Amino acid sequence: MEDVKYYSQEGLDALKRELNQLESVERPKISQAIADARDKGDLSENAEYDAAKEAQGMLELKIANLKNLISKARVLDESKIDVSKVLIYSIVKIKNLKNNAEMTYTIVPESEADLKGGKISVSSPIAKALIGNSTGDVVTVQAPAGVMEFKILDVSR
Repeated sequence: MEDVKYYSQEGLDALKRELNQLESVERPKISQAIADARDKGDLSENAEYDAAKEAQGMLELKIANLKNLISKARVLDESKIDVSKVLIYSIVKIKNLKNNAEMTYTIVPESEADLKGGKISVSSPIAKALIGNSTGDVVTVQAPAGVMEFKILDVSR
């Protein structure tokens, strides 16, 4: 079974925009660089040609990887997310029981994580501890700084 990855519509659209940019802008630029280098003569000692060919290989690999990712991507319908427990795309308000600090995070796929934006990866230690739990539950997180306990104050979408 292939690895299906879940995205918000916004996340999938960003991947598609990046693929379009690579195919419609970057690929022609590299083709032109190869043609320009080829016009300069002897290819056996042409560093520009070698560099352009290597860049082309890297670009084609990136394009192939993005196409593969998009082909396995599935969009989650955020309106159908169960808010009785923490799941991917849940917005979770938690309280650190050690210092009483309150934080709100949205749990997202790894590719959409943005700590400054309050979006934590589903594979992060905090998210792993929160998944499947409900409002009022206390979870223990093994973090690099040691064991931390959080109380789930609210789960929403």
